[in-house]
Amino acid sequence: MGSEFGITKDTKPELRLGAVGIFWIVFAVTWTVILFSGMGFLWVRREMPILRIRGLPLSFAAITLMHAYWLAVQLGYWYGALMPEVAEFWIMGLWFPFGIALFHAANSRFLYVADAQKRFIQKTQTPVVPVARGNLLGRWKQLDYNRRTLILVATGMALHTILTIFMFLISRKFHDSFGIAGTEVTGNNMERKAEQGRGWEWWPSIFWQMFWAWVFAPYILFRARKLRDTQGWRFQTIACCISNLHSAPMWLIALYVPAMEPVNNYFIPPQWIAVSIMLLEIFTVFVPVIEVVKQQGLTQETLNSIARWESRKKGFSGADKSINSDSTRTSWRMGGAASVLTTSSSSGSILTMEALEHTLAKNPEPLQQFSALRDFSGENIAFLTSVKEWKTTYFPASKSSSEKDEGLVKELPRECFESALKIYVEFISATHAEFQINLSSTDFKSLQTVFEHAARVICGSERCNSTDPCTPFDDTPHRVDSESTLNIVRYWGEVPDEFSENVFDDAELSIKYLVLTNTWPKFIKERRSFDMASTIEAGSN
Repeated sequence: MGSEFGITKDTKPELRLGAVGIFWIVFAVTWTVILFSGMGFLWVRREMPILRIRGLPLSFAAITLMHAYWLAVQLGYWYGALMPEVAEFWIMGLWFPFGIALFHAANSRFLYVADAQKRFIQKTQTPVVPVARGNLLGRWKQLDYNRRTLILVATGMALHTILTIFMFLISRKFHDSFGIAGTEVTGNNMERKAEQGRGWEWWPSIFWQMFWAWVFAPYILFRARKLRDTQGWRFQTIACCISNLHSAPMWLIALYVPAMEPVNNYFIPPQWIAVSIMLLEIFTVFVPVIEVVKQQGLTQETLNSIARWESRKKGFSGADKSINSDSTRTSWRMGGAASVLTTSSSSGSILTMEALEHTLAKNPEPLQQFSALRDFSGENIAFLTSVKEWKTTYFPASKSSSEKDEGLVKELPRECFESALKIYVEFISATHAEFQINLSSTDFKSLQTVFEHAARVICGSERCNSTDPCTPFDDTPHRVDSESTLNIVRYWGEVPDEFSENVFDDAELSIKYLVLTNTWPKFIKERRSFDMASTIEAGSN
C-alpha cells in the first residue's frame, strides 16, 4: 500500500534532489509568488465595492492556512524521507482542517449577502428593535454575520483540536511510552513511517474533509442554484465547492490501493488534496482579479463615453481630455455631466448622470431590483431614494416661505432630524448599518459628527440626558402611502447645530458617482441585451 510521502522500505533517508524533486520545488515557489501577488493586487483595491462585499480578510486567512499546508505537501517529495510522520499528522490534522473551515465560512457569505440584499426590494421593512442585554439569543442575533461565523468556526476548530489531541494520546503509533496497547508500529524506520501515515488516527481530518466537501458544499450548491450575479461570485462559489469533491477520496485511494504505488513515487498521496487547494486558490483569488480588471475597464469605458457625450453636446473638439482629472471628475459629481436621456443608439447618451437621475426620479424600481439581486449593491440605490424622499417630504421646492406657519417651522426640524437619523443608522453607521454605503473618510466623519451620538442613544448604547424616555424606532410611517419605507425615530435630545437640509449632499453625490461608474453601466448593458433578445424573438415569430 501507499505511503504519505511516497516512500518505501528501501527509500534512503535523504533529501531527494533529482529532477522530480527540483520540479516540485520550483513549482511551489513559482505558484506561491503568483498567488500572493494576486492577493496583494486585491488587497490594495479592497475598498472597491466588488471586493468590499466579499470579506477579503476571512478569505485570505483561509487561503494562508491552506497554502501553508499546500507548501508542506508540494515539498513533501523532496524532504519526505527525513520528515517525521508525526509532524505531518499535526500539519494535516490542524492546518488544513482549519483552513478549509475558514474557507467555507467565507465562501458561504455569498448566500448571506444574496438573502440579505432582498430586503432592499421589499416595500416594507421591519423596524430594528434593540434586544435586551440579558437575552443571549438576542445578543447572538445582533452580532454581524462575520462575527457569528467566526464564533461557529472557532468552536468547531476547538472541538477538532481536542479530538486530534485525543487521537494522538491514545495511539502508540507516534510514541511508545503510553497509549492503547496493540497500536504500535514495527519494522525499520521507513516501514514505521509508512505505517504511521495510515490508520484511524487520521479519521478526524478525513471526517472534516468529507463533511465540508460532500455535505456542506452540496448544500451551498443547492442554495446558489437560482442566484445570478454580475460579480462572478456565484461562479466562484460553485467552482470552489466542486473543486474539493475529489480530494479526500483520491487521497484514500492513493494510500490504500496498491495499484497507485507507481504514481506515489512521483505524486505523493496528499498532493491530491493540494490539487484541490490550488483550484480553490485560483477561483478565490484570480476570479475576483479578473472581475476587478473587467470592472475597471467598464468604469473607464463609461467615463470615456461621458466625456465624448459632453464634448459633442457642448460643441467642442476636446473629446480626448483627461477623464481622470480632478476637474472632470468633480464636474460629473456636481452634475456637469448631465445630458438628455434618450433611447438613441449613440453609445454615450444613456451613460450619463442625468440619465441616472432621471431613472432614480421616475422609475427606480428596476434599478433597485438589479442592484440588490444581481449586483449586491442595493444599499446604494435604497440610500439615494431614501434621501430623495426625505428631501421631498421636508424640503419641497414648491413650498414657499409664506406657506409655512410658525408652528410647522418649530416642529419640522425635530421630525426632519429623526428621519435623517433613520437614514444614517440604516445606511451609514459603521456600527448599525448591515450594508454600509462606501463613503470617503471625510464624508463619513462629517455625518458621524452630526448623527453618531443620537444613533447611540436611539440604539441603546447611551442614555438620554433629558427626562423624556428614549424609545427605539417607531412603527408609524412618515407617510400613509405604502411606498414609504421610512419609520419615525423618536429622539428627544438636542438637534446638532450642524444639521441642515444639505447634510446628505456630499454623500449623495459620492454614491451617485459610484452607481454611475459601477452599477449603472452593467444595468444598461443587461437591459440592452434583454431588449435585443426580445426583438430577435419577436422577429422570429
